[in-house]
Amino acid sequence: MNETIPELHDFDPLVGHWRVHHHQLKERLAGSQEWIDFEGTSALWKTMDGYGTFDDNVIGKPGGAYRAMTVRAFDIKDRQWSVWWIDGRTPQGPVDPPMRGSFKDGVGTFYNDDVFNGKPIRVRFIWSDITPTSARWEQAFSPDAGTTWEVNWVMHFTRVN
Repeated sequence: MNETIPELHDFDPLVGHWRVHHHQLKERLAGSQEWIDFEGTSALWKTMDGYGTFDDNVIGKPGGAYRAMTVRAFDIKDRQWSVWWIDGRTPQGPVDPPMRGSFKDGVGTFYNDDVFNGKPIRVRFIWSDITPTSARWEQAFSPDAGTTWEVNWVMHFTRVN
């Protein structure tokens, strides 16, 4: 791996196995204040000599657990990561558009434009509070091009190995 590219180590602290506590808004972009909590697991490893990562997730959502995976690839030209989420409930696709972003001062921020319930939205992921034994991830949607954000999913990671 090219050690002269520090960004290739952005996800190093997340390599390994994790217990994940999910806190998810029951209805997104609907003014809901009702949250559901459930458990899961995640295992992350590096690929492509450090230019990529892959994680395998078990999402223990009430009403039916499912699996999902995240594939990440580093673009050396623009020094950003692309992040794809593949949902096991619809493995044939479509694959969500990639999130794009980077880490600064230990916080990873990623964005993309998508569609939710037939309307255009801006999506944001934030990785924060990353330590050797814990991490936090959140997802937020914006119906107004990033002027306001609704956080709708928070994951708290606790290392198991």
